Amino acid sequence: MTGTLLLLGLGMQEVLFIALIVLLFFGGKKIPELMKGLGKGVKSFKEGMNGLEDDIDGKDKKGETKE
Repeated sequence: MTGTLLLLGLGMQEVLFIALIVLLFFGGKKIPELMKGLGKGVKSFKEGMNGLEDDIDGKDKKGETKE
């Protein structure tokens, strides 16, 4: 690995610095709760996008075509 992340062009030092700031700001006990909430948000977003695609394609939740 070249030391840079593909997202936003951040290097490893910047990522570690941001992680340290987050750790100091929220504390060690809050971080798992924050990540859990973030995961739920991403899951909800993906389900919403899939539902939107199904609506556009004319399918219901079971994958069958609506009449």
